[in-house]
Amino acid sequence: MATKQYNPPDHYLVDELFTEEHKIVRAAVREWVNRSVKPFIEDYYERSVFPLPLIKELGEIGAFGPFIPVEYGGSGMDYIAYGLIMQELERGDSGVRSMASVQTSLVMFPIYEYGSEEQKKKFLPRLASGEMIGCFGLTEPNHGSDPGSMITRIKDMGDYYLLNGAKMWITNSSIADIAVVWAKDEEGKVRGLLVEKGMEGFTAPETRGKWSLRASVTGELVFDNVKIPKENILAAAKGLRAPLSCLSSARYGIAWGAIGAAMDCYDAALRYSLERHQFGKPIAAFQLQQKKLAEALTEITKAQLLAWRVGVLRNEGKASPAQISMAKRNNVEIALNIAREMRQVLGAMGITNDFPMMRHMMNLESVITYEGTHDVHLLITGHEITGLPAYK
Repeated sequence: MATKQYNPPDHYLVDELFTEEHKIVRAAVREWVNRSVKPFIEDYYERSVFPLPLIKELGEIGAFGPFIPVEYGGSGMDYIAYGLIMQELERGDSGVRSMASVQTSLVMFPIYEYGSEEQKKKFLPRLASGEMIGCFGLTEPNHGSDPGSMITRIKDMGDYYLLNGAKMWITNSSIADIAVVWAKDEEGKVRGLLVEKGMEGFTAPETRGKWSLRASVTGELVFDNVKIPKENILAAAKGLRAPLSCLSSARYGIAWGAIGAAMDCYDAALRYSLERHQFGKPIAAFQLQQKKLAEALTEITKAQLLAWRVGVLRNEGKASPAQISMAKRNNVEIALNIAREMRQVLGAMGITNDFPMMRHMMNLESVITYEGTHDVHLLITGHEITGLPAYK
């Protein structure tokens, strides 16, 4: 089937809101995704394997820590550039975006925000280049939406801390060289610490049997009397606000990334509808197909404007966790709905791996519940409206 060059939907001329640097960054990442991800991702997905060769390339294109200052190995870009990078990566696959999102927002961000100068210089450049892989340990087997009830503990042993507990649903777990882990100290205060691969008592078994995010590494972090040097503590991270700030950064990236998945589904369906003929004309000429396409474009446009506005607020230091939460919830929901509707445009062909809809759809079933479930994000907005927390 003949294909056209990809031109993302931009019905409200959102491109006019971006700087030339934004457009250059987006074009570079899009070209990389078209060359290095899209031709191979279906095979990796079917085999349930993360494409490890992409890690070094992600570092080379600046996908890790783009908003981290240059002195620490980042690119020193703004949050809209970061969002556009996440958008283009998820146009390739949610698993690839998740890898970059975790590395950036859940590993590099807390080290930069809460770490010592020594920790920043030791870890951030290696994480930015992809030489080192990181993961983030907050969710536990019995504590997901309620991280404040975590049971993972650290005990001060004088020269070191002793860490015990377990974390679950951890992206990059078994391939990570370093884990940013959150645990309660003896006073019940949440603390951040850096657990390095090879520490005695630290294991990271991989989770199998996933029907979603198959081209992504997911697993556990298990700590059995792990000795943590005191220099590995994130000294400025005290209390639950610290890990939640990391989640806000990650949710912001997801809000942009989901648009990329929606765009990819929309584009494939539009091209197919113009080329597939039934009853003597392209199926794009039928009213119900136009309804699906028009609704998809409308929702993508709304999501673009929502992401852009929260990006501006984040650049200005004004974006609240609740505003980011709304963007994440809305944009993932519309992306999942678009994947389903665009699959229907293709009929039976839409379930094959010749087209991306089913893969995006299955991935988005995870994205809609990770980094805060769809329902909890709704309650965050409800809390903002009423001042009354319904989740406590």
